Amino acid sequence: MKVLRQITSCVFRAALLLGPALVKGAPTSGYSNTRPTNSSTFISAATSPAFPIGFSGGPKASVDGRLFNIDGKTQYFAGTNTWWLGYLKYNADVDLVLQQLKSAYLKVTRVWGFGNVNELSSTQGVYYQLLNSSGQYINYDPDTGIARLDYVVSAAEREGIKLVVPMLNNWDALGGINTYTNAFGGDATTFFTDAPAQAAYKNYISFIVNRYKDSPAIFAWELCNEPRCHGCATSVITNWASDISSFIKSLDPTHMVALGDEGWFAPGYGDGSYAYSGSEGVDFIQNLAIPTLDYGTVHLYPDQWGYPYSWGNQWIQQHDAVGKSSGKPIVLEEYGSPFPGNHTETEKPWQQTVLQSSSVAYDSFWQFGTQLKDGKSAEDDYSIEEGTPEYEILATQHAVAMLGKEPVAS
Repeated sequence: MKVLRQITSCVFRAALLLGPALVKGAPTSGYSNTRPTNSSTFISAATSPAFPIGFSGGPKASVDGRLFNIDGKTQYFAGTNTWWLGYLKYNADVDLVLQQLKSAYLKVTRVWGFGNVNELSSTQGVYYQLLNSSGQYINYDPDTGIARLDYVVSAAEREGIKLVVPMLNNWDALGGINTYTNAFGGDATTFFTDAPAQAAYKNYISFIVNRYKDSPAIFAWELCNEPRCHGCATSVITNWASDISSFIKSLDPTHMVALGDEGWFAPGYGDGSYAYSGSEGVDFIQNLAIPTLDYGTVHLYPDQWGYPYSWGNQWIQQHDAVGKSSGKPIVLEEYGSPFPGNHTETEKPWQQTVLQSSSVAYDSFWQFGTQLKDGKSAEDDYSIEEGTPEYEILATQHAVAMLGKEPVAS
């Protein structure tokens, strides 16, 4: 029941994040008959970014021991998640968000680098890639296509904000693994070893990485948001992560690469309960040992996984200990609790553990919320809204404290 509860909760959380137009673009029957529109171009016919990329000439983030060198300095810091940034219609909204992050001393934000559909609708929102049996196509429409992500990368360079960019989603929201299996067959478990699906995914990786690899705004590429292979041997994802991360490094050896996983442990570590059972087909320890993965990622949602909130402190410290053994940085890249406007009680203790009782390199709360031109950003019960008292505590004050934490020589 815990496993079922986790899967259902995460899918629901992902669905909540989806705008109405994008929901209508979700896969339905008949996808194989879809043909690209005039604004779509076969993926091999890539065009230049719609906005300047790589113009700032600043340093790219890199690993330095168990920390990161960012903006030319090895330091601790804090960040957040704004998955929706590349789907905003207005440049001014993107500018506002990045400026608000900068004002709160948040150095990194996580932005989805995927946006797939299998067929188009008359009310289609922003999407980047169309996948179906006739091929894969990139949407170059300036208002609804990849130009929206182009602007995010360009604006992030200007504002000095770094971006973590996952290029695939485990969940169906915004077109994840399901869009590849809809087009090429298979399911969420066979995807990782299916040759046609993997070839298509590598095509998309090549497109995204080559488009933005000159930008110092890219903090890291991520293989997938929360990859799982439920019931599979953990070697399936480990082998896949090794292959895909090596492929990305062959395209862009100057940026970091991470898996984007939740940090599940396999039997032999922990008490054998859900998070330590290996049931989701992920082995954090084995994956962290992959040479072409630069650091480890951890997510934290006790309410979804059947644990008390206090357990989160243990979860953080356990991953930090594994990171110490491996010599690699650890990032708490998502954490949250479903209490709108009242997150401090549950999340402040986790931040204190990161700050005072670990060497976690940085943490990123899920998720940032703000007021945009047409209303609030794509918020959920986990959102921490800019300008509120809890934002001052959990975003600004924590970010300042992390920046003030003295790095320890590795």
